[in-house]
Amino acid sequence: MYRQKPLGLPGRDPAREILMEPQTREKVRAHFEAHEATHVFGLVERLSLTRLLIRYPARLVWALYVLINCFFSIAIISTLAVLTGTPFVFPSLGPTAYLLFFTPLARAASPRHALFGHAIGLVCGYLSLVVTGTAAGGAGLQRGINWPTVLAAAFSLSATGAFMVILRVSHPPAGATTLIVSLGLLEKPMHLLIIEAAVFLLVAEAFVVNRLAGIAYPWWENRAVPPSAPN
Repeated sequence: MYRQKPLGLPGRDPAREILMEPQTREKVRAHFEAHEATHVFGLVERLSLTRLLIRYPARLVWALYVLINCFFSIAIISTLAVLTGTPFVFPSLGPTAYLLFFTPLARAASPRHALFGHAIGLVCGYLSLVVTGTAAGGAGLQRGINWPTVLAAAFSLSATGAFMVILRVSHPPAGATTLIVSLGLLEKPMHLLIIEAAVFLLVAEAFVVNRLAGIAYPWWENRAVPPSAPN
C-alpha cells in the first residue's frame, strides 16, 4: 500500500534538523570537554557555526581554532613591531600564545602567570648580563659563545626557575625569554619593557577571545587546577 511521505515544513531540511538534535549537540560538547576544549565549542556555537562541529571531526575544528587565533594574535603584535621598529615580537611569545588558546584554563595560561613569568625571566636575564659583565658586549650568539656567556645563560635560567618557584608562578615560556636576554639578543634595556608590553597585549587578546567563547577566563589567576589532558 502506498504511503505518502510526510512533508517537512517549508524551508526546513529534515537531514539538517537531525544533525542539530540536542542529544547530538551534547555529545559534541562532551567530546570537546573531554579534551579541555570547551572554549572552542563555545565560540563556534556563539557564531552560529555549530554544524561545523557536527559535520567535521572535532580535532580538525579545534586545530582551526588554534590556527586562526595564534595567527591573528601574533600578526597584530608583529605589525606593531614593524610600525614602531621595536622587538614587539620575540620567540617565546609563540609558546605563550599556544598556551593561551590551546589550554586557556590551565594555571600557566592565566594572566598572572604569563605576565609574572616573563617579567621574572626578563629581570633574571638582564641581571645575569650585569653580573657576568656582558651587558655591553652585544649579541652573544653573534660574537660567539664564550665562558661569560655560558655563565650568564646558566645563571639566568636557574634564577628564573628558582624565583618562579618562590613566587608560585608557573609559565614555561619564561625560560626561553630569559635566555633571549642573557644571550645578548636585545640591544637596549628599554626593549625589556617592550617585551613585557607585548605579553600584556597578547594576554588581553586572549582574554577577549576566550570570554567570547563563553569560558570563565580569569581576570588575574585561575586557582582551579584542571584535570590532565587525555593521551
